[in-house]
Amino acid sequence: MHRIEVVEGKCIGAGNCVDVAEDYFDQGDDALVIVLKEQVPEGDVAEVERAVKACPVAALRLLGA
Repeated sequence: MHRIEVVEGKCIGAGNCVDVAEDYFDQGDDALVIVLKEQVPEGDVAEVERAVKACPVAALRLLGA
């Protein structure tokens, strides 16, 4: 199983991750990313990889990929 990691202090609140994978990401009142599910099963890896790549400041990582 893969795991989502947020690089502390990098998120700028663009929201691209939420647009791509709303089951895994949300935004707080400050617009910064909130990871809803840290563990990613094989069937969802492609979706989460797209969300990670959509981040304009590389604030997300998918570990175990």
